[in-house]
Amino acid sequence: QVQLVESGGGLVQAGGSLRLSCAASGRTFSRYTMGWFRQAPGKEREFVATISWSPSNTRYADSVKGRFTISRDNAKNTVDLQMNSLKPEDTAVYYCAADINSSSPWPSAIGQVYDYWGQGTQVTVSS
Repeated sequence: QVQLVESGGGLVQAGGSLRLSCAASGRTFSRYTMGWFRQAPGKEREFVATISWSPSNTRYADSVKGRFTISRDNAKNTVDLQMNSLKPEDTAVYYCAADINSSSPWPSAIGQVYDYWGQGTQVTVSS
């Protein structure tokens, strides 16, 4: 069983920044592929960013590329999402997810691949 707890959401003006953090339980965190997804009201959940277990390959949705950065600290069992130049369309509940069975160094953008999910943290960007 892996528990994921997100933090760092909030209200920010367009053009501002937020940093989300996800704390994970589990002794083998360094072997997990970790992802961030989001869901806006009335929309389906969508992929945002992901980082593999080794050697920390990353993948981003086109809509956030160049603005968001995913990183991990295996010593602290955390994965962060630095979000810059935020836009109103970034408003959503952001979820952290863990793929604990990944054998590929290239992380997946498909939500169904992920085994565990956090409760989510709200990000609201005002115009």
